[in-house]
Amino acid sequence: MEWGNHTILVEFFLKGLSGHPRLELLFFVLIFIMYVVILLGNGTLILISILDPHFHTPMYFFLGNLSFLDICYTTTSISSTLVSFLSERKTISLSGCAVHMFLGLAMGTTECVLLGMMAFDRYVTICNPPRYPIIVNKDAYISMATGSWIIGAVNSAVQTVFVVQLPFCRNNIINHFACEILAVMKVACTDISGNEFILLVATTLFILTPLLLIIVSYTLIIVSIFKISSSEGEAKLPLPAQLI
Repeated sequence: MEWGNHTILVEFFLKGLSGHPRLELLFFVLIFIMYVVILLGNGTLILISILDPHFHTPMYFFLGNLSFLDICYTTTSISSTLVSFLSERKTISLSGCAVHMFLGLAMGTTECVLLGMMAFDRYVTICNPPRYPIIVNKDAYISMATGSWIIGAVNSAVQTVFVVQLPFCRNNIINHFACEILAVMKVACTDISGNEFILLVATTLFILTPLLLIIVSYTLIIVSIFKISSSEGEAKLPLPAQLI
């Protein structure tokens, strides 16, 4: 169905490594091995943090969330790539592409925010240990993890809705292995500057802000450790040396 130069597309073609079957087979084996290692490593950490009472702490609660998030993230991105390597049909429907965009962006955003929360948790643990049980109590760290997932889902839903409403032209070739949001936007036959601006704002809020929080938190942690080491060193010095 067409209006002028615009076409309602029902599917996209994922270019990937099409035309290089040997490379596809090689990358399939390598990526599959990596995927299995990720599943085993993160799955083991989740089981240990659940079964062993010694690991029922905020830090391992966050690590368990991060491990589960890594499993979801890699499954979302890698599974479609592996299927694409083996399949002769490299197409994906518009609805399927939207689902992949939503899941990929949601997991990526959630991971960034969650890492920021974990950095704050480490900061309070090391720099303010007496108040740690009060600041990072059970309600607090569950809310922090839940908030990370909600932020990721909401941001992804907004971005995905804006992208799927774009008009797409006859050129439905996505130069990527999967439905990455920016790659899909470039296929649209309209001005995408507004979408790019929204994506830039979201990136600043949910990627750069957590990154800044991580840098500040670990900088304060390092400074605090040096102060503790310096104080302990001075305490071990003989009295005349302390007076110098």
